[in-house]
Formats: sequence, C-alpha cells, structure tokens
Amino acid sequence: MTAPDPCFLPADAPQALAATCTPGRAEQSTSGGLEDCQGHRRVGLDPRFLELRRETLAALRPPPKLALSAWLEANVFLPSALAAQPGRMRLWPPQREIADAIGDDALERVTILKSARVGATQLMVGALGHFVLNDPAPVLATVPAEADARHLVTSIVEPTFAESPGLRAALTEDSGKRDTMLTRHFTGGSLTVVGARAPRNLRARTARVLFADEIDAYELSAGTEGDPVELAIRRTFTFGNRKIVLASTPLDEETSRIVRAYGQSDQRVYEVPCPDCGAFAEVLWKDIRWEADQPETAHWCCPNCGARVEDRQKAQIVERGRWRAAAPGVEGHAGFKLTALTSTLPNAAWPRLAAEFLAAKRSPLTLKVFVNTVLGEPWRDEGDDLDAADLTRLQRPFSLEAIPDDVLAITCGADVQADRAEITFVGWTRDGDARVVAHETVWGSPTDAETWQELEDQLRRRFNHPRGGTMGVDAAILDSGNWTDQVYAFTRPRAARRILAGKGVPGFGRQSLAFSQSRGTRLALVGVDGVKLALSQRLKHGETVLLSDALGGDYLDQITAEKLVVKYSRGRPTRQWQVISGRRNEALDCLVYATAARGLLAMNMERREEELATAAGAPKAPAVVRSSWLGR
Repeated sequence: MTAPDPCFLPADAPQALAATCTPGRAEQSTSGGLEDCQGHRRVGLDPRFLELRRETLAALRPPPKLALSAWLEANVFLPSALAAQPGRMRLWPPQREIADAIGDDALERVTILKSARVGATQLMVGALGHFVLNDPAPVLATVPAEADARHLVTSIVEPTFAESPGLRAALTEDSGKRDTMLTRHFTGGSLTVVGARAPRNLRARTARVLFADEIDAYELSAGTEGDPVELAIRRTFTFGNRKIVLASTPLDEETSRIVRAYGQSDQRVYEVPCPDCGAFAEVLWKDIRWEADQPETAHWCCPNCGARVEDRQKAQIVERGRWRAAAPGVEGHAGFKLTALTSTLPNAAWPRLAAEFLAAKRSPLTLKVFVNTVLGEPWRDEGDDLDAADLTRLQRPFSLEAIPDDVLAITCGADVQADRAEITFVGWTRDGDARVVAHETVWGSPTDAETWQELEDQLRRRFNHPRGGTMGVDAAILDSGNWTDQVYAFTRPRAARRILAGKGVPGFGRQSLAFSQSRGTRLALVGVDGVKLALSQRLKHGETVLLSDALGGDYLDQITAEKLVVKYSRGRPTRQWQVISGRRNEALDCLVYATAARGLLAMNMERREEELATAAGAPKAPAVVRSSWLGR
C-alpha cells in the first residue's frame, strides 16, 4: 500500500478543524474511499460535494464584527422631521469614536459631556437600534421627566426606526400584547423609557444597557429615595457585561453630575491639526478671535503658532482630528467632551457663535445658556456673596413719581407679615431689564379689613409716564405662606386683574412660574431658588437690574440677606439659599415675587409704547348707555 495522501480539506477550512487531521493514518472506508483518523474524506469524493461543503463552511462562518459607527452609517436613516439632511446617518469625525466606544464590549461606561448642536441624542437613539437588533438585552433609557420620555419615543425613536429599513419592524412584534407607549418588547430583550423624577419608574426593573440623557437636569432626588442616576445604575448590577452611557449638557460646576462623571473617566478631548504648523490642539473659546464688533470675522487662532484658521477650513481640520485621553490610565470608562466649536453644522459656524456670544454676554442669564449649550462647559459662579455696599453702583434717580422712560410695564410682589404687608414695585423694559422703582409698607394686621383696603389702593395707583401717558400695576403676586386664608380671599376676586396668590417651591430645576388650583383660587407656584439665583447673577454682573436711589441701606441689606451655600445630602452636593444670621429678607421675597409676576404679562410692547405716547394713555372702551325705554 502506498503512502496515504494528506487529508483533503478546503483551503478556507477553519484552522482548528485542519489541526485535527493527521496525515499518514488513513484506512480503507467501507464505501471504498480513503478516510483519515478523524473521518475526513481525502480521495474519491465528488467535486460537487467538495464545493457544497466549502460553501456550507463559508455560510457558517460569522460575519466580521462591524464597528458601531460603521453599522450606524449603514443601517440608520434619519427622517426629515429630525434632520436638516435626512437620509442615511452620516457621522462627523468626533462622533465616530463615541459610537465605537458605545459598541465596545471592553468598555463598561461611556460619559458624554456635550453642548447642544452635536447630535448626541440622535447618536444614542441609533445605538439603541444596535442593541435592539444586534445585541438584544433589557435596555433602560432615562430622561428628566415623563414628558421628555414621551417626546423621545414618539418624536425621535419611532420616526428614526420607521425610516430605517433594518429597524422598521424591530419594536413592533409583541405577541403577548405587553407593549405600551414607553415600554416595547422584542426578541431577546425590551426597551423601557422613563422619566427620572418619579421613584416608581426606577423600581423593580433590571437592565443590561442603560442610557441616561441630560442627567444634570434630573431632580436632586427621585422622591425620597435618592439620586435618580444612582438608582438607575443599580438596575444594571446583576449583569457582568453591562453598558452604562451617561450624557448631558452641564449646568453648574459645583453640582454637575456629568462633570463629576467625566472627571472619573479617561477624559478625552478632540484635537485638530493646525493647517500651518501641523500641531494638534483643542479648539477653545479663548482662541476664537474677531475684529471689534465684527463677529463675521471670527476665526480660530492656533495656540501653538498663532496662525489664523478661517471657518471655511473647519471641516477639513475636524476631519483630520483625533481624540486624546487626558487620563489614559483609567480603564473601562471612556469620557468624551464634545462642543459646538468643532461641529460642522452651518449654525455652529464660528462667526455665528461669535454673534450669539455678543448678544448673550449682556446678561449673566443668557451668558450661562451660551456657556452650557454652546461651549459645553459648566457655569462657574464667580465672586463672593452680594455685598449691599456694591449695589449702590446700580442706584439711579427714579421712583414712582418719576418713572424711567424705558419702563413699559409694572409688576408687584408682596409679603404679608403679622403686623404689615410689604410690597415692591418693579418696572420692566422692552428688553426685559428690571427697574426696582419703590418698596412700600402697609402697616396693619392681616385680619383687619383696612389693611387689605390700603393694599388695594396701592395696587390701583396710576403713575405718570414721561412719554405723556399714565400706567398702573399690570400684575402682582402675594405670598400666601403665612396668611393663606386672608391672601386667598383677597386675590380670588382679583384674578382677572392678574393679582394672584403665590407659593414658593424649592428646587433649582423648577420653572420660575407655574400654576395650580387651591380651594377655588388660581395659585402661582414660584420657583424661588432659580429666581433668586437669576437675580443674584444679574445684580453681580451688568446693569440689567437698576434700583431707585430712594431705596435706603436697609433695603439693600435685605435683598442681599441670603447667600448660596453648598451642602452634602447623602453624599451629593446640593445648593441651598441660607439666610445670613441677623438679617431680614422680606424685601428679597417681594422682589422675587415681583420678578415672577413678569411671567403673567403677555402684552404687546409696541402697542404699550403707542399708548404711553398719548396724553390720554390707553384708549377707553366707549360707554354704552341702555335706554330705559327698551325695558318697557
């Protein structure tokens, strides 16, 4: 018998299979062909069978694993309702590595510290499609409130899945009829989208994949159960291969969740090459320059060589950019800082951002929005607490008898005490600037009718305007915290005049003004913490709030009677307003309510200007006299 031939295996057979064949140990099979010791046919086989076997092995070989960025661009389509350029998703260079990190099994956490206009939410929705279709698992997505959850599902997730052929049917199969608007089941997993405000949303759920969006906007605590982000992360503890994705625009530096999470990551920043020197650098706002009052000339100045890089070159340098980890020793946690400065969208062009900055810097309120949403940086509150002596720079010679020319509306805020009611008059300009024109005290007990009659007289006063007309109080909010029944009785019949009872509600995430019904009375819910913060910032910076020079030192002491402190609750930093020992703060409360009352106005300022320009003021409705003859 001649020496046997080597084992006949296809050239593309798996290496492990080929290794099992031992040439030289062949024996005669019962079918007449030669087989080796593992039973692999070597000779006497039909070529067609060999071809069939080759094709079968090729079909069984798993496809190469795609990077998530490549999968998104191949399979996710954006609807016209969400994208300026609808159709197949096209990631811009900084987004690709973020997507790949979300799809990387070696990374447990991905943190995205982002600005607006960078497509981060749409990127995460595309990643949801990947986990639904390619890596089925229980997926939990959290957003600040229930309304945000409904918006995410109905306005972003559903349209994106419906537009993408590969995802179109992914969330529509529910044989058990368990689906709701915010909970969808699919083969191998489920998708649940919840608001982080209610603790019940975060109970009795398990998830291998967690997407938590806009975490800086979450409440401090989900009810009484603690930090909602930590509660959501606990839902993933049972999975050894969990994936946690946190993303948010930052708010305040001292309490920002996303800033803390980014600080625990490898802290990647996106760097671009200078066209002149070739050195890589992060595009920072301090390096965006323009000619005085000419934002259209805005450009990037290379911090290495000083070269001028025009906006038309941005797409080119961003395409050649790279991510650099500032803390490369951190493993398993990738962090990305993504800002509009490297966005290639038309509305993120450097000249446009420069124009937005010039418009925003006038007030700390609008400047904070610019810093958070454009630069992707947390707001740093500069300086110490307000000093009453510093506020004298904001005093001007105006009063109720000498209304400033730019005032077009007046609101009031009142605080009711056991022996008096204090009331502040604030004038408002067309641009929303405040002029605190007076602070009055009505002495008397809230149980006396005379006290309320005098307060009514204050609210019905008319004031001469320098343009020739007259004006009165357009809206008022009275604090109902101490004398609820009396305040309700006073404001209930005056609601049509926009005179409402008010109640302060804590929390920096609260709206400055919301409404509810209480005992048949329309109640104004005032987000006092946020309004105080806004007033404090406006008084510190600029001249968008001016004070009458008739307001004495005691008034200035009262509106600076509280300071913002950071305390720790269950290990988490929280900001609180704290009254300075020995100081009164009734004037501050009145100013807060008068500021919130600005939200009650919906007047046409141009028409108000026309009315004030006439000596008669607003035209009166013609009197209609009913003839007694008609009643005969």
